[in-house]
Amino acid sequence: MKRPTHGGNLAWAAAVAGCSPSLILDFSASINPLGPPKRAIAAIAEALGTLSAYPDPNYHALRDSLSQLHPSIPPEWILPGNGSAELLTWAGRELSVLEKTYVVTPAFSDYRRALQAFNGNIIGCPLDLSVENLNCPFITPPRLEADQGSGLLLNNPHNPTGQLFDREAIVPYLEQFALVVVDEAFMDFLPPGREQSLIPLIQDYPNLVILRSLTKFYSLPGLRLGYAVAHPERLQRWQQWRDPWSVNTLAAVAARAVVDDTAFQQQTWDWLAPTRSQLFQGLAALPGLQPLPGSANFLLVQTEYPSSQLQRQLLTHDQVLIRDCLSFPELGDRYFRVAVRTMAENQRLLAGLAVILSSSNGV
Repeated sequence: MKRPTHGGNLAWAAAVAGCSPSLILDFSASINPLGPPKRAIAAIAEALGTLSAYPDPNYHALRDSLSQLHPSIPPEWILPGNGSAELLTWAGRELSVLEKTYVVTPAFSDYRRALQAFNGNIIGCPLDLSVENLNCPFITPPRLEADQGSGLLLNNPHNPTGQLFDREAIVPYLEQFALVVVDEAFMDFLPPGREQSLIPLIQDYPNLVILRSLTKFYSLPGLRLGYAVAHPERLQRWQQWRDPWSVNTLAAVAARAVVDDTAFQQQTWDWLAPTRSQLFQGLAALPGLQPLPGSANFLLVQTEYPSSQLQRQLLTHDQVLIRDCLSFPELGDRYFRVAVRTMAENQRLLAGLAVILSSSNGV
């Protein structure tokens, strides 16, 4: 079976480990371990009787609910999608008509997929991965010599480093580029006082598109649900390009149920900071590993040992799956990424790594 380029491939991991996929403890996909929220499950159960009818193709109720997350944004400025990956495809189509698109690297592999699907001209812009930059409260964005015929694609918080760009550091790009697409898939994991979303600026910049995910924070990746925030004229164009009914009924009702679940949101913020710190400290104490500080629900770890070998040994010995970074050419086999899970699950990961790294034969 081919090595996956994304996290969360439990079928591949189970084949390596020689066990059922249900026995794999997955640190490779950065999903909130506290969910799905009970409200989502109840809403799905209640909606089962409506499966014989098509969803509303314009998703009026869902858009109204999503606008509650961003009170200053009217519903027509929001477009739900079949995961943020679907919306990234249409962003890629928009960017590909431009002379070139700058992509901040290392980058989520789907960015290249979306741009290459429409023959986009991709220019990689390496992020400064020095310890000095990555240990700052906010990372410094790349310096770009842009022109009005170019586009820019970046994410914030940055994946795979987990670092955060200051909102004000991104604003100058909005004046330089014809189109700026910001993937904020992990922004929900920052509490209101710390998040750096550009959504409050969306109505001032018709060349700005923001992509958000509901599946990571609310632990609903199997439902596939995300949304874009952009000028209504652009979103109407995307709606014409895509297949009808791209968001299924169960995903739509689950989203409507969770967006105002303030108790679950606060529970997640209260859980994440101390648990991430515990995992960071545990990784830093292991020989040959150096975790990087992060603002999201995952940590990037530099390793003196090949990450692909660590991954395989963890699977075969402990049925634990970490995310190698082979799909990020700038990182290669000397980094891996791990999600922040519960403290007990994090301890299982740390114990497995400790045994492997301290073995007499090494990795």
